[in-house]
Amino acid sequence: MLCSLVVLFVAAPAAPPALGASRLSGGTSAASSTAASAALVAAGPQVSGGSTPATPAAPVKPHVHTAPVTAHTASLLYTGPVYERTAAGTVVPYVPPPPVGQTNGATGGSPVSLTGIRPQLLVPGVVARYVDGIAAAPMSAPVAVQEIVWAANQIIGLPYIYGGGHASFLSPGYDCSGTVSFALHGANLIDTPMDSSEFMGWGGHGLGQWVTVFSNPEHAYMTVAGLRLDTSAADDPSNQQGPRWRPLRPENRGYVKRHPAAL
Repeated sequence: MLCSLVVLFVAAPAAPPALGASRLSGGTSAASSTAASAALVAAGPQVSGGSTPATPAAPVKPHVHTAPVTAHTASLLYTGPVYERTAAGTVVPYVPPPPVGQTNGATGGSPVSLTGIRPQLLVPGVVARYVDGIAAAPMSAPVAVQEIVWAANQIIGLPYIYGGGHASFLSPGYDCSGTVSFALHGANLIDTPMDSSEFMGWGGHGLGQWVTVFSNPEHAYMTVAGLRLDTSAADDPSNQQGPRWRPLRPENRGYVKRHPAAL
């Protein structure tokens, strides 16, 4: 009887696997596989060598330069290096010519000519500077901005004439919108002179990165790379009228703000 019990015990089949634990290669149960998968998910994506890659950094937005349009000081003092673009296109250190005649005041400039004889001045950086009565364009500015500066320099110091610069870009004097038109035409941004009301709907809305035109039905002026081109002496210690480079105003309230495309 004892032998029979031993035989029955040895011959009994092994217990079946637990419910739901199907066989996988290597003899691992589905429950074990599920647990392993959860561990992998918790550990994050794996790369060769078993290391976990760092979380990708957010893309860095490129810095967009925006020229100032207001300032709390009327100082135009600049003592840094100045260069000149020659007719051959090379850039050389600027050597001021011997003074001829008298200047027209603190921000009045020198006697003007429409023949383009004034030098094309350049300064390092992104801000235009006031040099010997005219403006030096920033080297880091787009070519169109430099051309605006150099064109405006040719009429600095001319008298204010109502309607001047509207019948033709060339005039013995300029009014406010005629001055703005002349400067923009120098960079081929407009083909015909415009009045201040027309500038209210010109170009793009709001402040520009380099150039902003401020206009209302009665007046227009513009800022170019941190200098103001204006026929009005408002917020300018020189108190002189006519086309001149002037300090930025503390505020530009009461004007519609427009700018050339891409500038």
